[in-house]
Amino acid sequence: MVSHMNEKQKRLIVGISGASGIIYGIRLLEFLKELNVESHLVMSKAASVTAGLETNSAISKINKLATVVHKVENIGASIASGSFKTEGMLIVPCSVKTMSEINTGVTSSLLTRAADVTLKERRRLVLMVRETPLHLGHLRTMTSLSEMGAIIAPPVPALYTKPETIDDIIDQTLARLLDLFDLEVATLKRWKS
Repeated sequence: MVSHMNEKQKRLIVGISGASGIIYGIRLLEFLKELNVESHLVMSKAASVTAGLETNSAISKINKLATVVHKVENIGASIASGSFKTEGMLIVPCSVKTMSEINTGVTSSLLTRAADVTLKERRRLVLMVRETPLHLGHLRTMTSLSEMGAIIAPPVPALYTKPETIDDIIDQTLARLLDLFDLEVATLKRWKS
């Protein structure tokens, strides 16, 4: 049997939830396209609303950035199965609702089911949680997810890079997340002492 995935090409699942900061998800898809990474996109319904509020990008334009687009209600999609091999998943941005569903294992959509599968298969799951301030319940949920193997990575700007634009901040944050998957982004500024 021949695999449909190029042996050298990486495959990542990209989730976009309805949290503020959808530009991070869009830019992530652009990076993955530039890096020739097979991307499987699943967006929550709230993410579609947020896209309209925060950007001028139509959902169709965002979808074109992904290799494959999955409908959030399609729980029978390939990314809902552990037998579908991936490097892992990033949810960028990740709402508290999405984070909480993943933590409980009671998933109501393909977005949270794919994340649950990522965890159960011991693949890397990165959650760019977008919420502040955090109450104790949020912190306990993050702790629980971290204990299960997820990486909690809020979008914290690296000011040591002396960013000049918002795009500089977004790119640096995403480049650091892609580092977790051994994907090198040319614009990444590494610390030098």
